Amino acid sequence: MNSGIPKTNTDAVNTVISALNAVREAKPLVVNITNYVVMNNTANALLAVGASPIMAHSTQEMTEMMSFAGALVVNIGTLDSVWVPRMLFAVEHANANNKIVVLDPVGCGASRLRTETSRQIAHLADALIVRGNASEIIALAGIQHQGNTKGVDAQDSSDKALDAAKYLVETYRCQVVVSGETDYVVTRDGHITLNNGHQMMPFVTGMGCSLSALTGAFAAVGEKSGLAAAAVMGVAGEMAAEKASGPGSLQMHLLDALYQLDEETLKQRLRLTVNIGSEG
Repeated sequence: MNSGIPKTNTDAVNTVISALNAVREAKPLVVNITNYVVMNNTANALLAVGASPIMAHSTQEMTEMMSFAGALVVNIGTLDSVWVPRMLFAVEHANANNKIVVLDPVGCGASRLRTETSRQIAHLADALIVRGNASEIIALAGIQHQGNTKGVDAQDSSDKALDAAKYLVETYRCQVVVSGETDYVVTRDGHITLNNGHQMMPFVTGMGCSLSALTGAFAAVGEKSGLAAAAVMGVAGEMAAEKASGPGSLQMHLLDALYQLDEETLKQRLRLTVNIGSEG
């Protein structure tokens, strides 16, 4: 597996299936520097899919952690002056150990601190996947006249962030996942559109953060485009919504769906389209 995208829709589905099997077999350790609001949600999502989460924030152990972890997820949701140096320190040690960094630029564009910190992390990381909503991706790219960030929620549709995502791919030599009603996985080879998920998902806190954490788990086993995590999260959200009566039960059913997800379900439910080339 690599950071490129498959050439056909069938290949893309098979990539997702292989990556899910690999996570369940390897149970990779994913180090999360994430926000206080979603620590429990993201840890449970990683466990449900088969990975091993650890919420590590201290510089006193980060050198050791990154020597044997599979990936580092940095989520800036509850950012302050104490967290920023810890995040940068962790990214430096991820680089030293050739580990992938997943950046979730929560609320990027809502404040100068969030925007500047997101760009600093993106610039520092040697191997990077950015996962954000449309407004965050547009703000991170600096396309201010197109973006409209209000707090941590997206005010833009995901298709409006496609050009910004392509800009980030070129600028930071990274992969980008744009979350929304339609998800986009953008690499230098082209992009993939995914149309799974459910309109109830934005009403549960931490759905995007959980996707970022899962992105780290799949990257740890070699699926570095962000495709597998977006596909798995979308299908699981769709399955959960069919059983849920509201946002509270959706969260519970999502964990069950992640745990129960199998090859046949992915083949039946995945709705994706591979677009090769920059204009895809």
